[in-house]
Amino acid sequence: MANKTLAPQQARSRESMRKLLRAAAEVLGQHGLEGATIPRIAQHAGLTPGAIYRRFPDKDALLEAVVIGILERQDERLRMALTPDMVRQIPLPVFAEQLVSSMLVSYRANAGLLRALRQFSQGRFHTPFCKRVAKLEMRSIQHLVELFLLHRNEVKHPDPPLALSFALMTLTSTLVELILADHDLKYWQAVIPKDDQSLKRELLRSFLRYLGIEQKGC
Repeated sequence: MANKTLAPQQARSRESMRKLLRAAAEVLGQHGLEGATIPRIAQHAGLTPGAIYRRFPDKDALLEAVVIGILERQDERLRMALTPDMVRQIPLPVFAEQLVSSMLVSYRANAGLLRALRQFSQGRFHTPFCKRVAKLEMRSIQHLVELFLLHRNEVKHPDPPLALSFALMTLTSTLVELILADHDLKYWQAVIPKDDQSLKRELLRSFLRYLGIEQKGC
């Protein structure tokens, strides 16, 4: 009888936690790091502040759980959406184009949230949280590298694993700088692509050229 009672309670507790973490992520995206207060998150989740503090000692602990949850789901979705069998059927330039396009769209659509998460994570170097974040990020990057290496014969760089890792890091860093950085880009308009279609084209060109792959029509 006790087990029958415990199972629904555990299910409700997990759902309540998912609801809370989702609400915290939505508030971060809408109001930024400073605006993501415990009372505001509680209201958005339909909870009381006290209910949050019974689960987390402070806002930092809550936001750490939000970041880890987002990265874990991202890695899970990546592995479900991109399997080796699927990627083998896609030419490398097409796979690269799909990746660049999806990353650009995702960064634009989630810029507020990603900016807040980046701001929160800065300054937490050498902490268990930072190490876990780095491990999850590297896990996702390594999965992408392994998928691209299914077409390693097309990569002309002398060290394909290194080249792919560096190309992915460069792609991510460029998107962070152009979309998430807090500085004003108006003074740089003369040296950056004028719109997202141009940006996507140049990102893809630089990605493939670094790997030694020529695009048709370029």
